[in-house]
Amino acid sequence: MVKRDASGDLVRLLAPEGRDLATEWTQQASGPLAGRIDATALGRELRELHAALIEALRHGAQDVHSEPMSEVRALLTELSRSRARQGFTPTETAISIFSLKQALEPVLHGGTVDEIRAYGQLGLLLDDLGLFTIETYTQEREQLISAQAEQLMELSTPVVKLWDGIIAVPLVGTLDSARTQVVMEKLLQALVDTGSEQAIIDITGVPAVDTQVAQHLLKTIVAARLMGAECTVSGIRPQIAQTIVALGIEFGDIVTKASLADALRLALRQSGVDMVAHTGVQR
Repeated sequence: MVKRDASGDLVRLLAPEGRDLATEWTQQASGPLAGRIDATALGRELRELHAALIEALRHGAQDVHSEPMSEVRALLTELSRSRARQGFTPTETAISIFSLKQALEPVLHGGTVDEIRAYGQLGLLLDDLGLFTIETYTQEREQLISAQAEQLMELSTPVVKLWDGIIAVPLVGTLDSARTQVVMEKLLQALVDTGSEQAIIDITGVPAVDTQVAQHLLKTIVAARLMGAECTVSGIRPQIAQTIVALGIEFGDIVTKASLADALRLALRQSGVDMVAHTGVQR
């Protein structure tokens, strides 16, 4: 918290005569980053932040959340998000703010009583600004991780057109509620886009099937049926079959097959495609 009557002292501390404090700040901040960030870009960021901080204090800013600090918060938010996207750590992000204390340390050795008092007040304010950058950084990283998880889920749930009117969803890995929703959405959209009436859900790559996984599969199949498509579940290995029986899971009238090839053969037959086995040609 900055005392209202101390704002003038803080402004004088941040804008000393005969010194380019923004450049000194940049030099202190760039050291710990060990050349991992462009010095020109860092200098531009801190120079803008330095000017905005002085302006906020001139307008009576009390803390990081006060109205005069809106421009400072905006600059800190952009800095934090940029560092998060570039892969810097929270410490490396906050150090860009805390390094201003180092640039001002000469005041402690030769400054007046008012300057030393102002340094202490500014230090508390910089601590708050540093915490603000860490909070913003954390939010951005969480959003990035969430977006990457969604992208991975999309990539791990492809819908493949096997034949005219026949699509397949080969599943690999654990099937949970979130992923089931993605499977359902992609499957239904593919049915609309391709006009398919046959869908194969292949679980060869699913390590285990329990009651929850079975329920997820059933929901997806019911949704596909509401779209007018018949579903076949393939990839029922002996171990999975035994587990399904032991758990008492009922698939009802849903057709299951041991392999994707078997399921495709059935789907082709149901689509009215005649299959002819070719034998070796004798000369």
